[in-house]
Amino acid sequence: MSKRNHENQGEEFSSEKRIEQSTAQGQRAEEGQSRKPAKRLFITGTGTDIGKTYVAGLILKKLHQSGVSAAYYKAAMSGNERQSDGSLIPGDAVTVKEMSGICQPLEEMCPYVYENAVSPHLASRMEGNPVVMEQVKKGFDAVCAGYSFVTMEGSGGILCPICFDEKEIWLEDIIKACHLGCLIIADAGLGTINNVGLTVFYMKEKKIPIKGIIFNHYEPGNVLHEDNRRMCEYLTGVKTVAYVRDGDEELDISVELLKSLYEEEDE
Repeated sequence: MSKRNHENQGEEFSSEKRIEQSTAQGQRAEEGQSRKPAKRLFITGTGTDIGKTYVAGLILKKLHQSGVSAAYYKAAMSGNERQSDGSLIPGDAVTVKEMSGICQPLEEMCPYVYENAVSPHLASRMEGNPVVMEQVKKGFDAVCAGYSFVTMEGSGGILCPICFDEKEIWLEDIIKACHLGCLIIADAGLGTINNVGLTVFYMKEKKIPIKGIIFNHYEPGNVLHEDNRRMCEYLTGVKTVAYVRDGDEELDISVELLKSLYEEEDE
């Protein structure tokens, strides 16, 4: 949720968004009306600033380069930079778009963008714009109607309040409303056995499907990192599907395995 330095992004956003919309619409039109229902996947983490957005960018890049139409979505995004005209730059969406090269317009990626770098439920209260589940679902369904593979990123860890006013919305409510299986992003370092274990146990208690774990900041040959992976798999029964080293520009996973993590809504 930390603010990012996007000094040039405001100009790029306003000057290129019409071109991007036209390009994306053209690509979707070329695919015709015979497209199968979108396959979708949710990305959660074992905590805040664990690297979900970075890994999401690598995932979208892999899918995009494989030739499929891939899209990104995040229900609520806080800690964003405000431009001089008063609008907010959706920082995580910009990061994913730049990393992956997808043509999806930024306006499609996140229905609720907040300035304050706090939990979404608090940011929405401070800024007077509470999250409404119907709007989140409407935006997500629209993205699913236009792309073949849709990746939704969560806010913070799995236990995250999205709205806590007249209506109560937790991250798990969005996951269930959108019928999503989840990929867990975890840090490879010290403390991850506890964090992964608690995350997985909570998700299993809530009957949220788990597709696998990706360890971020992983160092091949690091005894601690390798043992953490082994212990997390033993403790939870969830398999590791990929590792991300610092500075990686590609996700070390086959396209076939990556695609298999995504499911259609009725699967």
